[in-house]
Amino acid sequence: MKQHGTLTKDNHAALWHGRFEEGPDAEAVDFETSIHVDERMALDDIKGSIAHATMLSKVGLISKDEEKQIVEGLKSIENDLNSGKLAIDYSAEDIHSFIEATLTDRVGEPGKKVHTGRSRNDQIALDERLYLKRFIPELQASIVTLIDALSSIAKNHTEDLIPGFTHMQHAQPVTLSQHLCAWAFMLTRDHGRLSDALKRIDYSPIGSCALAGSGLPLDRRFEADLLGFANVTQNSLDSVSDRDYCIETVSALSLCQMHLSRFCEEIVLWATTEFGFIDLSEKWSTGSSIMPQKKNPDFAELIRGRTGKVYGDLIALLTMMKALPLAYDRDMQEDKESLFDACDTVLSCIRVFTHMISTAKWNTQRMESLCDGGFLNATDVADYLVCKGLPFRTAHGVSARLVRLSIDKNCKLEDLSFEEYKEASPLFEKDIFEKITPKASAMARKTTGGPSVETVKVQIAELENFVKNN
Repeated sequence: MKQHGTLTKDNHAALWHGRFEEGPDAEAVDFETSIHVDERMALDDIKGSIAHATMLSKVGLISKDEEKQIVEGLKSIENDLNSGKLAIDYSAEDIHSFIEATLTDRVGEPGKKVHTGRSRNDQIALDERLYLKRFIPELQASIVTLIDALSSIAKNHTEDLIPGFTHMQHAQPVTLSQHLCAWAFMLTRDHGRLSDALKRIDYSPIGSCALAGSGLPLDRRFEADLLGFANVTQNSLDSVSDRDYCIETVSALSLCQMHLSRFCEEIVLWATTEFGFIDLSEKWSTGSSIMPQKKNPDFAELIRGRTGKVYGDLIALLTMMKALPLAYDRDMQEDKESLFDACDTVLSCIRVFTHMISTAKWNTQRMESLCDGGFLNATDVADYLVCKGLPFRTAHGVSARLVRLSIDKNCKLEDLSFEEYKEASPLFEKDIFEKITPKASAMARKTTGGPSVETVKVQIAELENFVKNN
């Protein structure tokens, strides 16, 4: 059982401890520390501190020799963390405290100067932005890989029919290729939203200090350039209290996860005996502990289920920031858990979905069989009459009456006699039966974005070009 009391001098001292005569209660320290969450930003913190030391030397606040010692000390910490030689000390308050304390242990007095002209407020904001600047491209690369997988599958199914649905009712015949392209184009928008978020992340807050900037001759632009930022933030109060970049990123992640959830809902349905459209690989399925025949789409279900986590992360961030006064408030420490959880969840879900869909087999014969019947060609009957000059609303009514007749006769539209068509409208000719086959229906739709072979090939080419350029 954890013992309460005050921290001893042997514990890691907080950076702010100098004003206090009493050490903090151990339970209080445990409650307020964040190192278990923010440790993943260790390398970002080191990168920021190296740039900060270089800037301090440039403006004369530390000597060149001190800069050298600080930079070498920080690089040694980076190397030791990467190699596993150095372990994170979880008694430290946060990753920033751990890096600074470790640096001071290694280089002595110069290590105490690394925090000159900055606060943890702007340091935290900097580390988060640096982290997102390297995470988002990694996530985007995984999105591109999934788009590439979907377009490759689509390329093999340009003529394979599948029922198109609205309201989960049979609507019109489309192609499997078009359906997969629809998924892929959703992902291109997710990629774009993340690129937009990066534009606003790409501002350096360092040098804003606690809230009011600094009276020291800091060169914020020089430091931002060293770190690869496009610009610096323009208001120090806003710089340290802004978490829009976290919320915007998680908002984009939520949309991406929503798309994955929609894909997975269809996978779950298509894997049922009733649909039988898709056969998931045994490597990406699970069985039952009691029913030996089961082959469950658990990975699709887990992706679908984890969408709630990402939505929760977004709501947590929005609620955390609600009504916070300027500038920094400790509430904002809670941003990292939600941000990192959303990042981890979406990245893992994209990678798993890519494996799952790439190894699946498609029952194209079953798909096409369900395009035959169900009146998926009713619109084509109306379109036929429109091409003969009949107003669409009138043609719609004629087609609807023929559907009603087919229902009454328990047959398909194509099973009605030519005389019955002629009775419905004198504009019908015998070629009507050629125009309303499932294949003819899908291939006739050649408008941009449609399911015909020609239009789908254009979509695939656009997706391939997207992959090539990203």
